[in-house]
Amino acid sequence: MTSSEPSALFDLSQEPIRVGVLGARGRMGTEVCRTVDAADDMELVAMVDQGDWLFNIADAGAEVVVDFTTPDTVMDHVHWCIDQGINVVVGTSGFTEARYDRIRQWLSHRPDLGVIVVPNFGVGAVLMMEFAARAARFFDSVEIVEMHHPGKVDAPSGTALRTAELIAAARTEANLGPMPDATKEERAGARGNTVEGVHIHSIRATGLVAHQEVLFGTSGETLTIRHDSFDRQSYMPGVLLAIRAARRRPGLTVGLGALLD
Repeated sequence: MTSSEPSALFDLSQEPIRVGVLGARGRMGTEVCRTVDAADDMELVAMVDQGDWLFNIADAGAEVVVDFTTPDTVMDHVHWCIDQGINVVVGTSGFTEARYDRIRQWLSHRPDLGVIVVPNFGVGAVLMMEFAARAARFFDSVEIVEMHHPGKVDAPSGTALRTAELIAAARTEANLGPMPDATKEERAGARGNTVEGVHIHSIRATGLVAHQEVLFGTSGETLTIRHDSFDRQSYMPGVLLAIRAARRRPGLTVGLGALLD
C-alpha cells in the first residue's frame, strides 16, 4: 500500500489521521514524513527531532506518533506519549521482553491506547520471519546472518532478534533439543551472538541497506530464506499500515504480522 492506494482500503469520508513523527530528520524519519504527507487519509502535524520541544506533538493534536529515534530514548518517548493519550508506532530497535512488559504496565492505566512495536516494516521481511518460524521444526540446525549499512547503531538488528525468538519458540513447541555444535575452542565473537540458542552473525558494510539470511540444515539438505531491502521506501507501506491500525488496536502489538491478516 502506498499514498496512491485505492480509496477502498480506507474511508476518505473520515477525518485524516493526525500524525507526529519523532526522529523526523533521520534517514527513516525523513522518509516517513514524506510518505505520511502524501497519504490521502493522513495529516502530518508535527516533525520533532533531537533538541526540539516534545510538547509540539501534543500541542499539534497528534493522534498517532511514529518513533524512529534511538534505543536509549525510545522508552521515554513511549511513556510520554501514553501519558499524553497518544497512540504510538515504534520502528526503533532495542526492545526486549522486559521493555515489552514495561509498556504493558503503562498501558494498563490507558487501555484505550495502542502501541505497535515493529522490528521490521518490510512486508517481505515479515513473511521471511513467518516462513522461518514455520521451517524451524523440520531442521536440526539454524543460524541467522544479518547485514546492514555501517550507520546502524545496534547489533544484532531488531529483525534478527525477533526472528531468533520466533525460531526458538517453534523449536521448543516441537520439543527439539539443542542444535549440534562441537565447537570447543573459539575466538570471541567467532560464532556470533546467541539468542535463545540461535546464533546470529552481524555484518556492517558500506553499500548494504538491510538484508537477512536464515540458514537451515538437516541430514542431506539445507534451506536458505533471504530477504533484501534496497531502499527505505520498501518500509513505507508497512509504516502506513501500522499508523492506520494504531487507533483501533488497544494494548501492545509486536510485529507487523498481526496486521497483515
